[in-house]
Amino acid sequence: MKNRLKILRAERDWSQAELAGRLDVSRQAVNAIETGKHDPSLPLAFRMSRLFGLPIEDIFEDDADG
Repeated sequence: MKNRLKILRAERDWSQAELAGRLDVSRQAVNAIETGKHDPSLPLAFRMSRLFGLPIEDIFEDDADG
């Protein structure tokens, strides 16, 4: 699954650790999601959506769509 997490984080000048703290996950989890090694759980995807003020579809894109 592709995502815009790194771009959205950079736009806010947040480190991976800062984003992790805001989402209550580890920095390693943020890194794994950003690099596409791990897909977030649905509850985590909703937390990201609320944090960035964007629909989930604006943060994540199914590989089949691209």
